[in-house]
Amino acid sequence: MTACAIEPEAAPGDGAPEVGCTITADGAYAARLTLDGDCWFPERWTLDGPEPYAVPLPGNQPEEPGTEVQPMGDGRVLIRRPTDGRHVFSLLYPTGPGTGEVLLGAVECPDEDVPLRLLPPAPGGERAYALAVGRRSSTLWLVAGGAFGPERLAEIPGRCSGGVWLDHAGRMLALDREVGGRTKTVVVDLGRGGEVSPFLQITEGSDDRLLLADPDSGLLLIRSDAPSPGEDRLGWGVLGSTLPVRFPECLRVPDCSVTPFAIQPGLVLMPESCAVALRVQGPMGGWLGLWRPDGRQVHHLPAPAGWLTGAGLWTRDGVLQLPYATAEMPCGLARVAAPSTPLGAAGDAVDPGDVEGTGPVGPTEGGAAVRALRGAAPSPPDEQSQVGFPAADEPSLPGIPATDEPAEPEAPEPVVARPVPLREAPLGRLVTN
Repeated sequence: MTACAIEPEAAPGDGAPEVGCTITADGAYAARLTLDGDCWFPERWTLDGPEPYAVPLPGNQPEEPGTEVQPMGDGRVLIRRPTDGRHVFSLLYPTGPGTGEVLLGAVECPDEDVPLRLLPPAPGGERAYALAVGRRSSTLWLVAGGAFGPERLAEIPGRCSGGVWLDHAGRMLALDREVGGRTKTVVVDLGRGGEVSPFLQITEGSDDRLLLADPDSGLLLIRSDAPSPGEDRLGWGVLGSTLPVRFPECLRVPDCSVTPFAIQPGLVLMPESCAVALRVQGPMGGWLGLWRPDGRQVHHLPAPAGWLTGAGLWTRDGVLQLPYATAEMPCGLARVAAPSTPLGAAGDAVDPGDVEGTGPVGPTEGGAAVRALRGAAPSPPDEQSQVGFPAADEPSLPGIPATDEPAEPEAPEPVVARPVPLREAPLGRLVTN
């Protein structure tokens, strides 16, 4: 499982619902809104069989702007419908030719300046959560899986965004909280009544956000302006490790945004070997990137035709699965195998046969060769920030001045770190510089 923070795409200019695809934490189901003529309706995809297939779940009327859907672990689809200052939640399921619906309840949000959105699917798939963001505080709601409909769980000072699950139990939720003009990641302990504690702070004056976390390896993907004030950089660290946060030069693509969306799971104590899928967006369009922390380059390849942008997951065997929909293949799953050698070795490339689709229309005609872009030499001192995890009985240490760390010489072989697995690490500890 890869826990990820959702970065929603801008809504279409015609007021239609936001498009995209949400996948359960175990990769079994996905859900999205799709078009039938001029009408939007929910659709559930089953991904854990030999071939993916879609089941339409239309209601009595087309869905309105602002509607969200999310798959549950049992195959039902949660839907959020905003209407008249309320957000109404229901569970949809197929019933032969029709759609069954179980009304869960509603959350009152009369203030238009208080948006409410679904958080990424929780591990286990039995519960679903939503976040309402007010002017000075944010409210966490349990909207599916509770005993009596939507339940208010916690009020968090500050304006929160993001959302990353840190464990397999669905207890520890990381949120990016803005207070006093600065954004830091905090962790909400749902097992202790929504207790909030600091989680990520690289420097006192930086904006630090957690984008992805893998509970198996402890690999963290971070976006921060600490190494370059005023410019967000993509970096990585390891939970439970005292190694520095790295901001590789190869993750900077000129005039493009680079967003990680999936981490290879199952590699316990091997965070540097986890393959990471990247969405690269630039003036000429978007494409895919493959990268590993132990490599010094990103491998770029075309995205599948009809890719549901930003959606995908890795298998434990290192195969990236990307849902796509075209006229010829309305429900497809493209599979991209990570190179067998480290994603940074000289001359590394993906064989055209490693890119395939589940239907006649694959990701690219005749496969796709991968172009490797060389990264820079080891990061200079100002591009490294220390990740510290104080002992459980040590006080929080925010804002410790950064220390200059000499650049590491290029090693002949990747250094194997020995991080503490996330499930064994005290999650209330800080990440400091």
